[in-house]
Amino acid sequence: MPDPVRDGPEILESHERCSQLRMGQPPDDNALGPRKLRENIRLDPEDLEMDLVYDVAHNIAKIEDHKIEGKTKEVCVHRKGATRSFGPGRKELPEVYQKTGQPVIIPGSMGTASYILVGTKTAEDISFGSTAHGAGRVMSRFAALKQFKGEKLRDDLRRKGIYVKSETWNGLAEEAPEVYKDIDEVVRVSHELGIGNLVAKMRPLGVIKG
Repeated sequence: MPDPVRDGPEILESHERCSQLRMGQPPDDNALGPRKLRENIRLDPEDLEMDLVYDVAHNIAKIEDHKIEGKTKEVCVHRKGATRSFGPGRKELPEVYQKTGQPVIIPGSMGTASYILVGTKTAEDISFGSTAHGAGRVMSRFAALKQFKGEKLRDDLRRKGIYVKSETWNGLAEEAPEVYKDIDEVVRVSHELGIGNLVAKMRPLGVIKG
């Protein structure tokens, strides 16, 4: 195990470098999504106006100022299974989000809704400016493979108007909608606690699994 005192700065620097590298790169035209579009429907993402609107990490450490026992302190916040949910006026936010607060994306599963929320001051006060980053699993991948079949999942989702593409049937089975928590309940808790306020509900039309 790394020594937090000795290795902490080096680990944080690695996080920052990875984040800068990712955010500094343009969208990958050879990534699975664009590649599958070209292979299956002979269209480029540009033809469908599939522009990148917003990108966010949900496993990253950041040095931030937070109030602890009434005093503002500089701390390292590592969000693993969480995502930032800063409210209006936070210095880290770009100008376009200064008045509204930070956009928050909480995905469900490939068969359920996903949500867009907005960050709040309450989140800064009670959860270090964080909320959940998704529905979260209730079943391991190993258990999912025993219970679900990729071919049947594809057919079930298609009957709901959701089209899926996956590299393997096992990859699809591992991500069955039933292996995740109820996303509606996850978002309800976030909204009622005030750590991420509901803005919009989205439903899936197409899903691509690596």
